[in-house]
Amino acid sequence: MINRAGKESAHDEWLTAADVIAEVRVPRSTFYRWRQLGIGPRSVKLPNGDVRIRRSWLDGWLRNLAKDAA
Repeated sequence: MINRAGKESAHDEWLTAADVIAEVRVPRSTFYRWRQLGIGPRSVKLPNGDVRIRRSWLDGWLRNLAKDAA
């Protein structure tokens, strides 16, 4: 979550790629294609290869999609 100062809070949870895929309801291949094209939510790749997305990053990305659609 982002606080009033625009900083991420300590309670901002890390989501797995599977969490995001389930929430956004897209195929796994679509999510990874979005990452490759740089049009998906901000994410980090851990040293073991796993991908994580902060809840605030996903929420912000979804808000921007909604603004663009309006």
